[in-house]
Amino acid sequence: MAGDVRVVQPGGGTATMLKAALPVVPGVNQLPGVRKAGGDLPDLTLRREGVRVERGQVDRYAAVCGFPSKDVAPVPYLHMLAFPLHMALMTDPSFPFPAIGTVHLENAITQHRPVAVGETVSLELRARNLRASTKGRAFDMAVTATVGDEVVWESVSTYLRLGGGDKEHGDPGTSFPAVEATAPEWRLPGDLGRRYAAVSGDHNPIHLYPLTAKAFGFPRHIAHGMWTKARCIAALENRLPDAVRVEVGFKKPVFLPGKVRFGAERTDAGWAFALTSPRSSAPHLLGRTTSP
Repeated sequence: MAGDVRVVQPGGGTATMLKAALPVVPGVNQLPGVRKAGGDLPDLTLRREGVRVERGQVDRYAAVCGFPSKDVAPVPYLHMLAFPLHMALMTDPSFPFPAIGTVHLENAITQHRPVAVGETVSLELRARNLRASTKGRAFDMAVTATVGDEVVWESVSTYLRLGGGDKEHGDPGTSFPAVEATAPEWRLPGDLGRRYAAVSGDHNPIHLYPLTAKAFGFPRHIAHGMWTKARCIAALENRLPDAVRVEVGFKKPVFLPGKVRFGAERTDAGWAFALTSPRSSAPHLLGRTTSP
C-alpha cells in the first residue's frame, strides 16, 4: 500500500471537536499546524484495529435510531466505529480543508454480511477522488471494515468544501428517484442531536444547541445526516437482505425540534425511499437500496 499508514487510538469527543474548530477561528487559523490552505488530499491511510462490537453500544445506538435489539449490528452501525477515523484525518495537519463547515453530501454503505455482536472488526480509511463540484470541491472518505481477512462492510462518504465551484462542469452528484412520503409524521425532539452525539461521538456544534448552531450560521440546531439515514434504514430493516447497499443524498437540513415524513417504494433492484418535510414535501434525504 502506498503512502503513510497510521493506527488511530480511541479518543475524540470535545477535544477532537475543539481541534476541528481551530482552523475556522480568525487569527488562530493562520498558525502553523492549524492553517488549512487547500491543495491535494494526503496520501495517508488511517486504521482502527481490533474493535469489538459491544452489546451495550449496539443497543444504545439501536434505541436512538429506531432499530430493534438483535444479535447483529444495524447496517449503518459501523459508520459510528469509523467516525474517529474521519475526524482524525480531517484534523490532521496534512488535510487541506477544515472539518467544521465541510458538508456531508452523500453516503453509500455496502454490507456484505451482518456483523454479529461480539465480533471484532478492523477499519481502514482513505480520502480520495478530490474533484470540482457545482458549489466547491468534493472528495470521498472510503472505509473498509474487515473481520480477519474478510471484507464485511464498506462505506463512501462524499463531502463538499464550499467555494470556487464549477457550475458548468462540476460533479452534479448521484441521481435518486423521487418518492412520495405518505407515512405518519415522525416527531423529532430538540435533544435528538445530543442523544445521537452521545452514542456516535459526533459532537459537531451545529447538532447540539440553538446557540452553538447559530455560531455557524444556522437558525437552530439540525439533526445529524447519518441519524436520518439510520432512521430510514430502521424503517426498512425487516425488508432488507443480509447483503445490501444503501445509498443516500442529504438534501435540506432537518431543524430540531421538527417533524419529518418517511416514504418508500419497491423497485426492481430493491427500495427507493425519502425523508421529506410534511409542510412543503421538500426532501431532506433521498435514497435507494440495491444488491452489492
